[in-house]
Amino acid sequence: MDAGCPRLPDTVLFEIFLYLDHADVLSVGLVCQQWRAVARDEFLWKELFYRYYRVSRDVPRHPGAVSWYDEFQRLYDTIPCVEVQALKEHNDQVLHLSFSHSGCLFASCSKDCTVKIWSNELDISLQHSSNMRPYNWSYTQFSQFNSDDSLLLVSGVFVGPHNSSSGEIAVISMENFTLLSRVRNKPYDVFGCWLNETNLISGNLHRIGRITSCSVLWLNNAFQGIESENVNVVKRLFKIQNLNASTIRTVMVADCSRYDCPDLLLDYEEQLAASSTCPAFDVGSDSEEEEARPRPPPERAARELPAAGAVPRGLQRLLDDIVGGRLRPAVTDAELETKVAELFVHSRTKPPEPNLLPTDSNSKTKYLIFTTGCLTYSPHQIGIKRILPHQMTTAGPVLGEERRSDEFFDSLDHVIDIHGHIIGMGLSPDHRYLYVNSRAWPRDCIISDPMQPPPIAEEIDLHVFDLKTMKEVKRALRAHRAYTPNEECFFIFLDVSKDFVASGAEDRHGYIWDRHYNICLAKLQHDNVVNSVAFSPVEQELLLTASDDTTIKVWRSPRAVRVRQARRPRPRKLLFSWLMNQKS
Repeated sequence: MDAGCPRLPDTVLFEIFLYLDHADVLSVGLVCQQWRAVARDEFLWKELFYRYYRVSRDVPRHPGAVSWYDEFQRLYDTIPCVEVQALKEHNDQVLHLSFSHSGCLFASCSKDCTVKIWSNELDISLQHSSNMRPYNWSYTQFSQFNSDDSLLLVSGVFVGPHNSSSGEIAVISMENFTLLSRVRNKPYDVFGCWLNETNLISGNLHRIGRITSCSVLWLNNAFQGIESENVNVVKRLFKIQNLNASTIRTVMVADCSRYDCPDLLLDYEEQLAASSTCPAFDVGSDSEEEEARPRPPPERAARELPAAGAVPRGLQRLLDDIVGGRLRPAVTDAELETKVAELFVHSRTKPPEPNLLPTDSNSKTKYLIFTTGCLTYSPHQIGIKRILPHQMTTAGPVLGEERRSDEFFDSLDHVIDIHGHIIGMGLSPDHRYLYVNSRAWPRDCIISDPMQPPPIAEEIDLHVFDLKTMKEVKRALRAHRAYTPNEECFFIFLDVSKDFVASGAEDRHGYIWDRHYNICLAKLQHDNVVNSVAFSPVEQELLLTASDDTTIKVWRSPRAVRVRQARRPRPRKLLFSWLMNQKS
């Protein structure tokens, strides 16, 4: 036994361990042989883990953990919660951060209208800064590297004629930081995203009525170069009708081929029965019963559409009721416009094509994911649309030319209703899970005016959806807060690593949760709103946070800090070497 380490009954020692701070527990382990004797006691560490982290006992141990002791140490030692650097080169609010896929670079966007590119070395340094004001931009708001890190997509707010505000996307070469192309993007909070190495998705908005509009999503060539008259620079992907002043925003792409090798299964029953195969599913179904029900072939669905130029039966009945004075109770102009638009879109929408998701694990099928709505202008639904391999290039005929003359709009394959204002979305590294920040509406609220959405909660709920089953998994996390009202609500970007999920908040903190145990592990302090967070894709123990306080903070785990300090040469040794050189 070590000197000064008294022999205690195991029960007393156990209770001490339960109420000690975990840093003290680990320090005790370095000096006390009695502690070493029980350090690998699985029962003790399992009890300590569940009590200290307040994890429900029906949650099994992390599937990648070797022991409860190692799991306890992982959550203590690998969370990026130690501030190691503060970057202050921006002179206004920093809105967004994005890493390159290699982790060697990251980009930051700001209200100062610059996009800055940083080199992620031992000490992070600024490599390049592009000012977008000469292109009539008001500020930069979002960036994303393409899959081979050769191009950077930058999204911003463009000031047009008569001070009208729209959006624009710029593509910057990472070889020499030259501007390759600019694409109009409306509304500006579509943000934009890469579909593949050389093609990006943008949006456009067309007004149909006072509260009815149409969103068109475009596929753009990043280089905007025309090799011949047969090569398209842009091509229309989808055209979707919007109701009640809503619009499509926040587009992102999920790669279905990654589902077969998930980083982490969040369904505990599925963890036990995990297999190497991933069955195909119908993204358009809302229930198992609907999945089992046979779907009509495309020919039948097409025959059920009215002939070109004909008035739909439902719309004809509505018009007859209006003329005959039988529409009771009286409806407002906005309600009438919505009813007509709903009836019209049902008869003028291209039906979804069934069974288009291949079972081949090497499938190139992808999902376009975006926020939308049907009740009010605030984004409260997630729309999902399949992108098939033949749609992933600007080559060939413009999409939509093969339509029937009476098919105006594309249908969504699946819709997820959040019942609240969506303020952030992020994909897990394997693209299996979608994480959503939202501020909930009051329960049982009724929206009578689309221009007056319900009040939203101050608490931010973090939802998790399995894109393989299209169902919500785990309970919603509620630890961070936001205070701005509905009409001023802004985006708070989140990010997901293999084991952790992080998010900003308006309460001047960034937050980190464990994905498996669903617990909050750390709060990261700033002096103002935290707008964006970003994990290094190759080192989840490195996290960046961006804030309205104009700074970018760099956070590393306690373990990474110890390793970095061990690598640094000690000043005493340097002084000794210098003295020896002087003598010689």
